[in-house]
Amino acid sequence: MAVKRSVRPSLPFTLYLLLAVLLAMAPVIYLISFAGYTGVRQELEADTEDLRGQTEYGTALTINLVDAGLRLFDDTLNREMREGFGPFVAEYERAGRDPGAMDLFRVKEELGGRMDLYIVNESGVIEYTTYPPELGYDFKEIPAFYDRITDIRLNGAFSDDRVVPELATGVLRKYAYLPSPDRRYLFELGQAAPEFWQQRAALNCADAVREVADNNPYVSEIRIFDCRGELIAGAAHPDDDRRLAMVRQAYRERTTLEVENATTGELVRYLFVDRADSVYASDMSVVVELTYTTKVVEEKIAGMFAQAAGILLIGFSLIACLSAVAMHSLTRPVRTLVEDVDAIARGDLDRPIRVSGDEEFVRLGGSVSAMVASLKETLQRLRDSEEAIIRHSHTLEDEVRARTTALEESNRTASFLLDIMGHDINNANNVANLYSDLLLADLEGEPEAELLRKAKAGLTKSIEIVRNVNTIQHIEGRPGAFRAIGLDRIIRNEIESLPGSRITYTGTTAVVLADDLLREVFSNLLGNAAKFGGPDVEIAVRVEEHGDEVTVSVEDTGPGVPDAVKPRLFNRLARGTGGVAGTGLGLYICRTLIARYGGRIWVEDRPGCGTAIRFTLRKAGEGDSP
Repeated sequence: MAVKRSVRPSLPFTLYLLLAVLLAMAPVIYLISFAGYTGVRQELEADTEDLRGQTEYGTALTINLVDAGLRLFDDTLNREMREGFGPFVAEYERAGRDPGAMDLFRVKEELGGRMDLYIVNESGVIEYTTYPPELGYDFKEIPAFYDRITDIRLNGAFSDDRVVPELATGVLRKYAYLPSPDRRYLFELGQAAPEFWQQRAALNCADAVREVADNNPYVSEIRIFDCRGELIAGAAHPDDDRRLAMVRQAYRERTTLEVENATTGELVRYLFVDRADSVYASDMSVVVELTYTTKVVEEKIAGMFAQAAGILLIGFSLIACLSAVAMHSLTRPVRTLVEDVDAIARGDLDRPIRVSGDEEFVRLGGSVSAMVASLKETLQRLRDSEEAIIRHSHTLEDEVRARTTALEESNRTASFLLDIMGHDINNANNVANLYSDLLLADLEGEPEAELLRKAKAGLTKSIEIVRNVNTIQHIEGRPGAFRAIGLDRIIRNEIESLPGSRITYTGTTAVVLADDLLREVFSNLLGNAAKFGGPDVEIAVRVEEHGDEVTVSVEDTGPGVPDAVKPRLFNRLARGTGGVAGTGLGLYICRTLIARYGGRIWVEDRPGCGTAIRFTLRKAGEGDSP
């Protein structure tokens, strides 16, 4: 008897043990490397963030220091601007406080020609001026500035301003404001001089900011914008529409905004530097656009990751080498034991088990030796049992063959007896039925006639039982070989067998796949409808074709089938609950035949009253023989 061998693993035990050690050490090495990598990365990111903060703080501080120096220079012009309003107001009074009648150009010449005059109306529009490019400018376009000059016009007095670029051409001018005596207008003086540019060149905040930004290696570009979003320092960009929107948002919200572009590796920060002063109407605040490159940091982080991965790989390699040496020494007794066990598995049961090493291996070797001895005894018993089974199997085959032959003979005898019984009982029933008819004719009107009718009903039921049993026997004994059969002939034959019934049928040309037993379906259904429907029952047979299927309906106007009976209506020996009961085999035969033909049968309530039993049959094809 063959003994099935266990499948040997594809890898040696030493390698599995080595892998287990490496898997156990891997999390430790990984956690150490990851902790070091994470710490260095966080430190680098923190240093980068601190350097960015120092750069932005230094930028804001530098701009404020430069602005403080410029403000000192701007204030040196206040006295000259204040004195210039004297002739301005005098001309307003001379013209009867009608700005249209004022000679502004004469006043400009009187002031030395260095100052332009502006008259701003209540709506914030420059209505009159000696500087045509700014005539009609509406200060409402700068809401904060408009609110400030309106407050000066209504509530203030002389108010000096800073040296700022004019709105039309960008020329630097020193401005000052004075409300008209009737506070209907705001007088404005604007002085332009070449030394303004020289002063700005000497105190250039852009150069100072660049010096601060040069200390940060991550700053790739710096640009400065004024309160109106005009570029003060720096080069233009193709996407300045988007960038100017961020500048205006930072100025409007007076905060710092940040936009990161992972694709280009850039981080753009819009730093709002607040230089607003309630003393001056103009807001000198600026927005500094600082562009940082993140590629340098990412490259350093990638380098640290590669270094950490290298350390991890080296650690794995060292542990693997040391573990391999240790595992080879530790598993030597196991390998020896495996060799002996493999020899035994190949059939060499006399192979001795070599044991060495620790006590556990000695005990394991003894256990294997005991197991081999037990295996020898078991194999011997199996051989003895196998021989006994072989002897018994030969005897059992003869017994089975004899019993099979006897069973087949019994089946043939039973079928023969059923045929004889069906034939003889049918003949006896038919003779008894004939004499019953003759007696009924002689006893018509006599009291004994009713008893004879009951006896005749019993004979009819007996005939029906024998016919159903014969039908079932034929169903079970015949193979499923079907042919093309026309439904019309079968239906009409069965209708003719019930001459006293009122049956409606319009005919059909449908041809289905069935055999001669199909007539039993119509015989049972029409007979049931006539028998259970009552004396006035009306029966209708309908045939409908649907594709490859034919649906046949047998409907009656009888009392119908109770809902409790419907689920078991087509079961074997299922009978109704009324006064008239059948054998319980008719509908079972219908269901069996319809299933045999590949169709299905079911019962429905007929609209109004009565019952409709419907079933389907497969249509015959052109190649099916009749």
